[in-house]
Amino acid sequence: MSDPSQTARQLIDALGLQPHPEGGYYRETYRSAERVACQDERTREACTAILYMLCGNDYSAWHRIRSDELWHYHAGSPVNVHRIVDGTIVTQRLGDPLRHPGAAFQALVPAGQWFAAERADAGDPADFALVGCTVAPAFQFSEFELASAATLAGLVRGHDTLLQRLLR
Repeated sequence: MSDPSQTARQLIDALGLQPHPEGGYYRETYRSAERVACQDERTREACTAILYMLCGNDYSAWHRIRSDELWHYHAGSPVNVHRIVDGTIVTQRLGDPLRHPGAAFQALVPAGQWFAAERADAGDPADFALVGCTVAPAFQFSEFELASAATLAGLVRGHDTLLQRLLR
């Protein structure tokens, strides 16, 4: 994990963020009291939300979860959210569209898709990106799967550098 700048460290401390197993820092800010029935007969809280920060060269490693995840841009540099979709890489830029061309304030990762994220602009003056992630039905670490090189082998061709760079 990269050493956060003074500004990033202040935000980490002020927001009570902790290291995340996939990279970066996070804190759960909401877990719904309401429960929902899932299609596969699981029951789960309806929704969770976290604050999530990437600093310096940190990245969110390739992983997938069993629920939809909606990413929301808050501050700092833009973030590229990479997804593996039908044998190709689809990248959504998350950021302020008035400051970051081609960016959107929100990006959706559908349930079960492999994805990873990284700060989009190494040259951006902000050395961090602060986003929020909302998961519905609620996130559970038991439904979190971190990818290995073997897991991703053969899922997509022509992006070996990106795939390898964002593995743990």
